[in-house]
Amino acid sequence: MKIVVDENVAFAEEAFSKFGEVRLMQGREIDQSVLKDADALIVRSITKINKDLLEGTSVSFVGTATIGTDHVDLNYLLKNSIGFADAKGCNADAVAEYVFTALFSAVVKQNISLKDKTIGIVGVGNIGSRIVRIAEAYGLKVLMNDPPRQKKELNTAFVSLEEILTAEIITIHTPLTYEGDDKTFHLFNRNVLAKLKEGTIFINASRGEVVDNTALFDLLDEKKITAILDVWENEPNIDKELIKKVLFTTPHVAGYSLEGKINGTRMMVDAMNKFFNKNILWKPTLPECKYSEIEIAFPGSKEEYFYVLFKKIYDIEEDSKRLKTFSGNKESLGKYFDALRKEYPLRREFTNYSIKANALSEELAKFLQALRFNL
Repeated sequence: MKIVVDENVAFAEEAFSKFGEVRLMQGREIDQSVLKDADALIVRSITKINKDLLEGTSVSFVGTATIGTDHVDLNYLLKNSIGFADAKGCNADAVAEYVFTALFSAVVKQNISLKDKTIGIVGVGNIGSRIVRIAEAYGLKVLMNDPPRQKKELNTAFVSLEEILTAEIITIHTPLTYEGDDKTFHLFNRNVLAKLKEGTIFINASRGEVVDNTALFDLLDEKKITAILDVWENEPNIDKELIKKVLFTTPHVAGYSLEGKINGTRMMVDAMNKFFNKNILWKPTLPECKYSEIEIAFPGSKEEYFYVLFKKIYDIEEDSKRLKTFSGNKESLGKYFDALRKEYPLRREFTNYSIKANALSEELAKFLQALRFNL
């Protein structure tokens, strides 16, 4: 069997070589010519899966080691009896940790208290539901918006997008869809963004095209919005000027924990086993987590405590600085963006760490447990 795999899929050679011959490639360089005699294709979100790529090839199975499928023409795969699997939920914990790391970094930098604040969560699936659980554990008031779930479940706990816009914090976790009553392409268009409250902390870690980046650029100063963007329109050729206006700018890496990547690979191995009727066993050996026991003296406020704690594990400010300090021209920014993703530093999830503290309050313990820290 011949398998073409995006080189950024974790442990790709080790995991898929058990099925046959593996060819690792940069995701944007995978084309029809390299798939002529391939049996399977494993990608991430940057490879467009459609007729142009697959017609005339021998590919019978496609897997994406990512949670989104907006880069995949599912109808084409179905019509041509090509097997498909995605990795929904693989990095949900990593993205949730990114959101709260970003949030606490933002409020400490701006000297804001989260007391009595409301967080609006747009999209309450694998990731959004984790954000809800963690936010409630902290004591934030939570508003949830998810029209597809609301219709399916007849759940009165969901609110309109209009009501979400009353929140001081808004975080987006929807898939990218272009059609239907609940399409999410430019869900946050100019009219919607104009209704944000002044000073809103606005986080997008879903898909760049859910937010009209041009409109956001125009409104950032006018509304004094604190924007945190992990995803962008037209990746990797993103808006260089928008980078300057956003508080934290990261290159689509919110879910880039080691555990999240491994989960994606494992799900692809399982899917290939099922499709090709194999029984390949793969269990990666994870590196030991250094400095896994953390002790922090309470610095004065809850916000500062969690800011210091999260920064010891994942420094979002360093991630942001790598993109913000780019000094090349617009044409080379895309290559730089992709390089940051490819060479992303090792990041481990919170579940690997134990908190050492004397007389930890019930309030703090509840939040730490919601974040999966060991106490």
